[in-house]
Amino acid sequence: MILVSGLSALNMSIFLPSLNVMAQYFDTDYAVMQLAVSGYLATTALLQIVIGPVSDRFGRRPVVLGALAIFLAATLGCLMAQSAGTFLLFRMLQGAVVTGIALSRAIVRDMVPQEEAASMIGYVTMGMALVPMLGPVVGGLLDELFGWHATFVFLLVAGMGVLALVAADQGETVAGEGVGFAEQVRTYPELLTSPRFWGYTLCMAFASGAFFAYLGGASFVAGDIFGLGAAQTGLALGCPALGYAVGNGISGRFSRRAGINRMALVGTAVASAGMGLSLALTLGGINAPLVFFGLCTTLGLGNGMTLPNATAGQLSVRPHLAGTASGLGGAIMIGGGAALSAAAGAMLSTRTGTLPLQALMLGTSLASMLAILLVIRRERRLGLA
Repeated sequence: MILVSGLSALNMSIFLPSLNVMAQYFDTDYAVMQLAVSGYLATTALLQIVIGPVSDRFGRRPVVLGALAIFLAATLGCLMAQSAGTFLLFRMLQGAVVTGIALSRAIVRDMVPQEEAASMIGYVTMGMALVPMLGPVVGGLLDELFGWHATFVFLLVAGMGVLALVAADQGETVAGEGVGFAEQVRTYPELLTSPRFWGYTLCMAFASGAFFAYLGGASFVAGDIFGLGAAQTGLALGCPALGYAVGNGISGRFSRRAGINRMALVGTAVASAGMGLSLALTLGGINAPLVFFGLCTTLGLGNGMTLPNATAGQLSVRPHLAGTASGLGGAIMIGGGAALSAAAGAMLSTRTGTLPLQALMLGTSLASMLAILLVIRRERRLGLA
C-alpha cells in the first residue's frame, strides 16, 4: 500500500522541475504546461468520487490493477506525445493512478479495526510524504542528465514494478461482491447526512488545505520575497514534508493508545500554534527564511498527526461505505486544496510579503481544529466517547 500510494504521489511531483523545458519542447506557453498540474488535480478530484463506489461494488483488487494498467498506457502516451494537447490528454489519463491514494486507506480499514487502522494509515501516508519530497529532486536530476523524457521512463518502470507486486501480493479485502450501484445510491444519504463524517472530512480538508496553500505560495515566497536560489528553494519546500513524515511516525506509534480524536486534536493544535507563532513574529518585524520555513515544519508535523487519524475516523463512520467515504473525502481534500493553492498564489506579492499566506495557513489550521472539536462533541452526545 505504501508503494501503490507512493506511485500516485510521485506522479504528481516528479516532473515539476521540467515544466519550463517541456514548454519549450512543445513550443507553447508555460501557462499551458501548468495545466499538467492544475488540470491533473481537478481530474483526480473527480476520479476519487467514482473510485470509491466502483471499488465497493467490484472489489479493491481489480480496480487497483485496472487503474495501474491505465496509468502505464497513459505514461507511454506522454512519452510519445508530439504536441502539448496530446501530452495533456495523456497526462489527465495518468490521473487514474490516484486510485492508489484513495483505496490504500480503504484497504487498510477493510482489514483492521479503527484504532489499528489509524496506526497503519500513518505508516502508509508517511511513505506518501517522503515520495513528493524526493520526487522533484529525482526528476530534476533525470532531466539534467537525459532530458525530460527520462522522467516518464522512470514513471513507466516504477509503474510496471508496482503493478507486478499488486498482481502477485494484493488480496481482495471486500467480502462478497460489494453492493450494487442502485443500492449504493440509496445508501448515500446514510453517509452524507452523518455529522461525524462531515466533521472528519472537513478536519482533513482544512488541514490539507493549509499545506496546499503553502504549495501555491511557497515558491514565490522563497524566490521573490526572500531571494533564495533554486537549491535553497528546493530545501525550503521540503520542510513541511519532513515534519509530516515525523508526524505520521508519531501517529503510527501512539494512535492506538491515545485514540484517533485526541491525536487529531493534538495535530491541529500543533499546526495552529506553529502558524500563529509564524504570523506573530512577522507582524513583530522578525521575518527571515529560517523563521518562515522552519515554522512551516510544524504545519507538516501537525498534519502528520491529524490526517491519518481523521481518515480512520471518516472511514469508520460507515464501514460498509469505506470506499465511497475515501473517494468523496479525497475529492473534497484535493478540490478544496487546489482552490486554496490558487488563492495563495493570487494573494501574494512583493508588497504584501508573506502575511497573506501565513494568515491563510493559520485560518485553515484553526478551522481544522474546530471541525475535530465538533466531532468530539458529537460523539459525547451519542455516548461514543
